[in-house]
Amino acid sequence: MSSDQSDLDTITVTGIRVHANHGVFDFERENGQEFVVDIAVDVDLRAAASDDDLSKTVHYGELAEAVAAAVASSPVDLIETVAERVAAAALDFEPVQRAHVTLHKPQAPIPVPFDDVTVAITRTRGDR
Repeated sequence: MSSDQSDLDTITVTGIRVHANHGVFDFERENGQEFVVDIAVDVDLRAAASDDDLSKTVHYGELAEAVAAAVASSPVDLIETVAERVAAAALDFEPVQRAHVTLHKPQAPIPVPFDDVTVAITRTRGDR
């Protein structure tokens, strides 16, 4: 793996939908709502591409399942906390050097018209 993170490649999965019970209000905890996650992980894909070897990259199906499990886990108040869980789950994959997470809460209880609420974070393996 290259030590220079500027030359890393990116695998992205967008629109992972998970019904979960996060939120500050009781009705959010009781009824739940849909959360949507976009995840991008930075990895060095040269060895995987050169050898055509899945074991040298991140299986994006397994990444999506790990993200969904992180979102569906025990309820918390803040989507910031959920985003941290997602980043940690992504960084559990050995080739991942950096994780970019955008967590959407499109049904947030806001009393004015809006399209979406998001929290976006970036975490690196060295942050852990």
